[in-house]
Amino acid sequence: MQDNTTEQELNERLTLIESMIAEGRRNTESWGWTFVLWGVAYYVALAWSEWGHTAWAWPATMLVAVIVTVVVASLKGSDHPETTLGRAIGSIWIALGVSMFVLFLALGLSGRLTDQHLFLAVVAAILGMANGASGLILRWKIQFACAVVWWVAAVAACFGSDTQSTIVFVVAIFLCQIAFGIYGAIAEAQERKRSAPIHA
Repeated sequence: MQDNTTEQELNERLTLIESMIAEGRRNTESWGWTFVLWGVAYYVALAWSEWGHTAWAWPATMLVAVIVTVVVASLKGSDHPETTLGRAIGSIWIALGVSMFVLFLALGLSGRLTDQHLFLAVVAAILGMANGASGLILRWKIQFACAVVWWVAAVAACFGSDTQSTIVFVVAIFLCQIAFGIYGAIAEAQERKRSAPIHA
């Protein structure tokens, strides 16, 4: 009898863990709009720095993206209860944002934002780390695939020509920011539709 109770408890714990992971995915999906916003911000910063030849492109664009993210997030609010898993995932992305902002600002102000290969490699590797950690914690293959794409972009930035590394970076932004963000937004909308009360 003791063995059955222990097995039942283990099954209940496993069910709880699986539900926490599913809630973490739903929470990440609800932030799909930020992936799209930041993907567009990366495109703007990349184009501005390429054609405007200014060291301020990345720090200024990232600052605007931070402000827009904070304003929209505060207006949108959250209908998901805060969980430990959600806080862990959120902490990864907040740490990523702070790290990238400090890095872009310091590189821009110091005038060391001129080595495109090094810059793209570092950015892609950092984004790969955040997506990889989130994907592993949430056991979410699609987000881990985004991490792999970012890591490939980091390697391409080290070994490819200027044009090749830029093309790979632009494709990674599209796949891992824009497409993944749209996927998350669509999944969130479908979940909201499924869980909406039916009025007769």
